[in-house]
Amino acid sequence: MLAVKLLPYLAAWVAMVLVLLRTFSGNRPVTAAAGIVGFAGGVAGTQALFHASSAELAIGVVKSSVGVGFLLLWGVSVAAIYRSTGRNMPAWGKRFAHTRLFAGIVALAAGLLMGGVTACRVAGADAGAMACLLAALAAGVLAGAVLAVEKRLPQAFTVSPAGLTAAVVALLLFGSSSIIRLDLFAPLTMKVMKFAHDFVHQFFESMLIPDHLFFSTGTWHYIGLLFGKGVGFWGALIIWFIPVILILLAISVERLPAVAHIRQGAARRKMVAAAVRSRRLRLLVPAASALVLAAAVYRSTFPTVEYWDPKPLAVVATPNGEIFIPKKGEIDLEDGKLHKFLYKQGGKQARFMVLMTTGGKLTVVLDACAICKPDGYGQTEGSVVCYYCKTLIPLETVGKPGGCNPVPLPFAEKADGVHLDAITLVNTWDTTVQTTTRIKEDGK
Repeated sequence: MLAVKLLPYLAAWVAMVLVLLRTFSGNRPVTAAAGIVGFAGGVAGTQALFHASSAELAIGVVKSSVGVGFLLLWGVSVAAIYRSTGRNMPAWGKRFAHTRLFAGIVALAAGLLMGGVTACRVAGADAGAMACLLAALAAGVLAGAVLAVEKRLPQAFTVSPAGLTAAVVALLLFGSSSIIRLDLFAPLTMKVMKFAHDFVHQFFESMLIPDHLFFSTGTWHYIGLLFGKGVGFWGALIIWFIPVILILLAISVERLPAVAHIRQGAARRKMVAAAVRSRRLRLLVPAASALVLAAAVYRSTFPTVEYWDPKPLAVVATPNGEIFIPKKGEIDLEDGKLHKFLYKQGGKQARFMVLMTTGGKLTVVLDACAICKPDGYGQTEGSVVCYYCKTLIPLETVGKPGGCNPVPLPFAEKADGVHLDAITLVNTWDTTVQTTTRIKEDGK
């Protein structure tokens, strides 16, 4: 089963090595060797972090590194557009870009990141160490095979530095998209949605525009669209694809070589045709990178991870308004799983959850947060996930207020179970969840 999980990552590694070798065709042995060493180092380093420190630290280091790579892609894409206007890099920069040292550094960095992403997929499993070792060995064998095959590709097929960056980052994002704690697209949608929410709020506050009669219901409806999940999704898509689009545009508008000094018309046409063909071939890698990024979005939006999402159990309150849930009984509150409950009082109802954190303490929270619509939470891979915005909340932070964390509830833990006040539960639900629902649906 672990071998099946590794197949997409090894396939991404093969594509990455192929692009690296084609980019640094003059330094193939160094590029392949540095890539293999980097992959093995990334796997070993991530595995060591998992065992020596914590999974959160290992995940955080790899996720931050991939995020830096995405920011680098933005910088490279802007630079590519700048150079397409006829401005080239300094002569010393061109010379360094063709050295063995530069090829080795790029291949080593790419291998480290890909090895780290691959290790994150299996490092937490029981056979994680063995799977990581097999992945490193397989990566070396596959890199050697690609080195032998790549030499047979047409010499006209080249990869620009910007295309290389797009391919490497796209493959890393594709690999991380299937690991829910490593995924970058879902947090990006949340950041965009939060920015839109804060911008509208601050704008209305600074302009001193309260709920006024001259703002019709229809106007508030359109304003409310800025608080929807679609704003975050489409805004994130724009940020996600713009770098690759800029690189495609930069290659497309590259100037053709000057042919005025060539007297023979046939020679001119031949040179121009060769330049046009080379430009079209260099468009293939960034175009394929755009497809890989689209696949990453799909894997992030429709993850194959299974969530633990139990059906809420109905509870009642005692005559003095106290809700009691025993630790042992129909369910075991201390089994490490998320447990949901539903309390009804007259025409009102409230959902809440009880679970044991990684610190070994029980916590009681609403099945909703103060930001999103109350779609509830599921549990997976050491975290709980908000179904509305796909934000991951580590188990150790559940019970703490703020952000997309479930709203904490006051409770008392005793030897027999947990006790909480029913009126406080209903009031907390009303003041947070129903207000959030009204904002999301009505825009007020």
